[in-house]
Amino acid sequence: MQGRTRGWLIGLATMGLVAAATSSYMHFQLVNDPFYTSFCDVNASVNCTELYQGPYGSVAGIPVALGGVFWFGTILLLALADARGPTASKQNVALYLRVWSLVGLSVAGYMAYISFFILGTFCILCGIVYATVAGIFFLADSGVTTPLRGLPHAASHDLGFLIRRPAGLSITLAFVGSLAAIGLLFPRPQAGMNLEPPESVAENGTSPTLPEPTADQRSEFERFWIGQPRVDLEIATGTAPVVVLKFNDFQCPACANSHFAYDPVFQKYASSHPGSVQLIMLDFPLDPACNDQTPTGPHNSACEAAVAARLAREVGEDESERMKRWLYRNQQTMSTDTIAAALEEIANVDSGLLTSRFDEVIRDVRADIAIGAELPVQATPTYIINGVLVRGGLTPQLFDQAIALELEHSQTP
Repeated sequence: MQGRTRGWLIGLATMGLVAAATSSYMHFQLVNDPFYTSFCDVNASVNCTELYQGPYGSVAGIPVALGGVFWFGTILLLALADARGPTASKQNVALYLRVWSLVGLSVAGYMAYISFFILGTFCILCGIVYATVAGIFFLADSGVTTPLRGLPHAASHDLGFLIRRPAGLSITLAFVGSLAAIGLLFPRPQAGMNLEPPESVAENGTSPTLPEPTADQRSEFERFWIGQPRVDLEIATGTAPVVVLKFNDFQCPACANSHFAYDPVFQKYASSHPGSVQLIMLDFPLDPACNDQTPTGPHNSACEAAVAARLAREVGEDESERMKRWLYRNQQTMSTDTIAAALEEIANVDSGLLTSRFDEVIRDVRADIAIGAELPVQATPTYIINGVLVRGGLTPQLFDQAIALELEHSQTP
């Protein structure tokens, strides 16, 4: 391989490695903090989180992005072998690069297809990975290589050579071992993390306890909160001094996380300040079937889910809450048939009504969407607490503090 070609190869591999490592870090943050918002979450269509938390973002709990780190790292090791290895192995290295780049291009092409055509979402970091993989493939396709049929013999010969070189073997083993350890130790989403709400106040007689922020944290957040602008939406909200609006998508993982994470906060104030905090849920399904604001929205059953939640609400509050829990728990397997069956089982609403009343109820859903378009809502969930717009959510502790501040201000003459 010519030195100039090798330089371009190393540059592209380094760029791709940084993008894949950043993606892996962001995936780690999302597992540990459901309210983490990445810099590349621009809107519903340009959103890395949507891909990382979706069904194609990981395999057996290991992020796909970590596989990208392994792939780019291997490219860099091969480039090092080409520069420092024996002359007899250079054509073999060229063959390894060609085969390995073809593997990478195939995976990148598949993931790009999933992103653009299945999920309808673009990830900036993923785009960098796709571009660098394509560039490496074209670079690796130049030059003389060992014939493909000679791959097994070449690999056996070079592996033996590597074993006899302590420095090269140590670098290779350290790289592979480190990635294997990261993959095995990478935190998996806790089973049931967003499947069941906490124990209710009625069951234990006390409000759920949230960790208290420090005095410095409270002071810093209060300064931040007071300085936030407020939006004015013409929505009938009743007389509660604190009104929390949530633009929601029942097929959105972050919406499910926030529902159960914030539930202790609402229970706390229902017990300590009855009637003082009101939650109003507004539908904003990222589903082009009913939402023209998201023509490439990835959630193809979110409109039916919103209609089902409204039909359950007509029956009663208990049925409504149980239906919402079911929708959040079954996001990955949600379909018209499963939603209709759950609606009948949970709320005793005839399953056929999901279809027969769809056109009627979806008008109310579209009315919520129109309100969200005025902001505009760029991603779900979007919260508004007494006019303060919160995109992406707050930690439960800060969410609690925001409500406490609004209650305090409402009581100040």
